[in-house]
Amino acid sequence: MTSSRPPQACDLIDGSRREIPGDSLVSHNPASPGQIIWSGSPSIDHVDDAVDAARRALPGWMGLSIDERAGYLRQWRDVAKAHVDELADLIGREVGKPAPEARIEAGAIAGKVDLTLESTVMGRISDWTADAGTGRTGRCRYRPHGVMSVIGPFNFPAHLPNGQFVPALLAGNTVVFKPSELAPAVGQRLGELMQEAGLPPGVFNVVHGSAAESRHLCTHEGVDGILFTGSWPVGRAILEQNLDTPGRIVALELGGNNPAIVHKDADLRLAAIECARAAFATTGQRCTCTRRIIVHEEVADSFLAALCTTASTLLAGGHDDPVTPFMGPLISESARTAVLDSQRRIVSRGGRSLVPSVEMPGEGWFISAGVIEVDGFDMDHDEEIFGPLVQVCTVGSLDEAIHQARQTRYGLAASIFTSDESNFDRCFAELSTGCLNWNVGTAGASSRLPFGGVGLSGNHRPAAALAIDSCAYPVASLLQPGSDIPIPTGMTFKDEWLAVPPSSG
Repeated sequence: MTSSRPPQACDLIDGSRREIPGDSLVSHNPASPGQIIWSGSPSIDHVDDAVDAARRALPGWMGLSIDERAGYLRQWRDVAKAHVDELADLIGREVGKPAPEARIEAGAIAGKVDLTLESTVMGRISDWTADAGTGRTGRCRYRPHGVMSVIGPFNFPAHLPNGQFVPALLAGNTVVFKPSELAPAVGQRLGELMQEAGLPPGVFNVVHGSAAESRHLCTHEGVDGILFTGSWPVGRAILEQNLDTPGRIVALELGGNNPAIVHKDADLRLAAIECARAAFATTGQRCTCTRRIIVHEEVADSFLAALCTTASTLLAGGHDDPVTPFMGPLISESARTAVLDSQRRIVSRGGRSLVPSVEMPGEGWFISAGVIEVDGFDMDHDEEIFGPLVQVCTVGSLDEAIHQARQTRYGLAASIFTSDESNFDRCFAELSTGCLNWNVGTAGASSRLPFGGVGLSGNHRPAAALAIDSCAYPVASLLQPGSDIPIPTGMTFKDEWLAVPPSSG
């Protein structure tokens, strides 16, 4: 086992470091669990301090023009770009991503700023006017919600929260960011680099913590909005905690039990490659990973042979391995145990393990890709398995395939592989999902498009290109430029009634 000295653990509040020494919260390198990446003891009192700092900074920040705020975000972009190598290394070590994938994530931070500052995004919160009749003008302007809490996930510990706090800051909100307790070092480094970018004190704050600190932040009376990425059970708890605060916006990006349909006219080479990529990317730890594959019986033998062979030959390894792996480790021992337990349950119900998912030798939380054949899917076993395990079933028609794809309460992503675009259009009409791909796997998305789901996958507040919609609200105004207005029917009004009556004394 290896060990290294972790960075000095701290929260970042009101432009200053607040040290939190201790070891009540520790992150390890999942490829080498003996290596401690970060260690600290979060303070729930710091949540109050961070919210207070963000509230004090709010008037000055929202008082800037959107172009002035954009200038600060360009500084953030430049700082993030200058630290891509450092951030990629930290992401790889703390969450176990292979080096190329970690570098893509680190590089996406600066790219998100550029995308957010494009006119197609900024224009969504630009003022506009309309003729309101009777000589009046209607105006719509957008106002920031106020103090926004951003609760980050572990699987994309830099890219996903950045995709939320950048539009929040552009819209004029101040931010309290709580990184995932599984990736605190990445979150802390983002906060340190944000300070280097020169944002005014209190505009961007970082507080660490686990469930208690998250709950306190999500229920704090000084918070005006919550941007959360994570699992449905936690998202449900956040909604429940905010039943009595309907004015607090809650934007949820949750998990998925994502189906892919392989129709009989599919390009099987393309389908096999994309289904394997989408099922096992990031070791199955993406909310968009393909969890269920529904393949037509006429092509099932060829497709499954290719899929299973591909799955059984995927390279797994650590961030620093000399041969670049496709998959890294799972984030923790408990995550690996959960995947293996799910596999046992499916097999006990009659599933046939075509490629068993097994623990891999070595000290890290490695697991091999697994494929299980089942007779079909149903709502009673609608389980999001957050790891490299995919279930497959065969069907005899597109009707049956769509029926099987609908056996989930989630609605994040789905794919169909077919040469006939009308089949894709039919899936659009019959599947409730926020992302629907044609001949492309479920995992992966474009930042130029909205990203989010329905059902247990989200609450109709998509991120990515539309994230800014959750960061400001419209204020409608009627403007009367002059005094010439009609007298309403049934009302009598004479101008002389405005005359000041003579003094009695």
